[in-house]
Amino acid sequence: MTIVQTTSPLVTIAQNTRQAASKLALLSTKQRNQAIEAIAQALESAKDEILQANIADCEAAMADGIAKPLYKRLQLDEHKLRDAIAGVRDVGRLADPVGQVQIHREIDTGLILKRITCPLGVLGIIFEARPEAAIQIVSLAIKSGNGVILKGGKEAVRSCEAIVKAIKQGLSHTAVHPDAVQLLTTREEILELLQLDKYVDLIIPRGSNAFVRFVQENTRIPVLGHADGICHLYVDQSADIAKAVSITVDAKIQYPAACNAIETLLVHQSIASEFLPRIAIALQATHVEIRGDKRTLEILPDITNATDTDWETEYSDLILSIKIVDSLAEAIAHINNFGSRHTEAIITEDLKAAETFLGLVNAAGVYHNCSTRFADGFRYGFGAEVGISTQQMPPRGPVGLEGLVTYKYQMTGDGHIVTTYTGANAKSFTHKDLT
Repeated sequence: MTIVQTTSPLVTIAQNTRQAASKLALLSTKQRNQAIEAIAQALESAKDEILQANIADCEAAMADGIAKPLYKRLQLDEHKLRDAIAGVRDVGRLADPVGQVQIHREIDTGLILKRITCPLGVLGIIFEARPEAAIQIVSLAIKSGNGVILKGGKEAVRSCEAIVKAIKQGLSHTAVHPDAVQLLTTREEILELLQLDKYVDLIIPRGSNAFVRFVQENTRIPVLGHADGICHLYVDQSADIAKAVSITVDAKIQYPAACNAIETLLVHQSIASEFLPRIAIALQATHVEIRGDKRTLEILPDITNATDTDWETEYSDLILSIKIVDSLAEAIAHINNFGSRHTEAIITEDLKAAETFLGLVNAAGVYHNCSTRFADGFRYGFGAEVGISTQQMPPRGPVGLEGLVTYKYQMTGDGHIVTTYTGANAKSFTHKDLT
């Protein structure tokens, strides 16, 4: 009896992406930049279709009772789309991360070693209901010579389909094969994607802590991820009050659904009676719900009592928990205990206190006298980001082009053999770095 083996549609997609990526890796900087500009132009041409698709997604999400923070991420208006397209062109202007010689060394006369950057291969990126993320991810993938398989949030499926359709149309007129970019649309495809270690080189999940752990536990593919964004702002005893109020408001309300918005405000006890009434007025004027510990309630009796759960909660909403601390050391201890290693900030005019905070707080981003909302690949000058990594090993923080390449060692000789360099009459290596 003949057994007919069938290949699943997703395996075929992954094979095609792998093949397209292998050719993409060989293209010149100019060819990849031309593809990126073609993507930008195609997105501009498809603007109306993309925005209409997003309206349909938003209407369906509202009917399903979508949570307020998720709805804000889902919305893609003309301004967001324009900024995302500008980000594509910014990526095109960045230096090429591929083919950079990191080591150029003579091992011996005529035996030369190089370490050269190269693409990872195929990226599998599972992201939340932020359709513009697809635009950022694809531009970074193409620039770094990688193929990409996207799986967006179910709420954004129409938006992502319209975006990827435009991107593929743009690529069809370039040296980059449209198969280098693929979109998955069902939840069932996630588990199958995680099993494709033969074709996918890196998984980047963007979602809840539980989801990132689920991905890590269900794949042999390396995983680069960030989960919760529990960010803190510490107002030190030497803080400038006006500066602290302005930064606190920005870090909380500028975009509360973002992972780099603060969820907890820590205030030194010596400044609390002066600072807290002022920040309460500013926050309540912008409809922020304030929750506080016992000492905060003594100064702000009309706010909600904070529980232990609040210190470990990412609200992604107009809610802020406040705790009064007795020292810089207590603030650092609280952050290192409850923080998610995303982004933490101190407001102080005491440079020694700032240096201590920057040195001892364990996070991908540690800031002094500025808003945590700056934790972003575009604001860092990366053009865009595929996500923010809170892991200890690099890449860490906003992951741009440099996080999407690896390197290989290339060695060129002229009949050299290891035997020459072993035994009693072993020849010595020169190990001379070359310019």
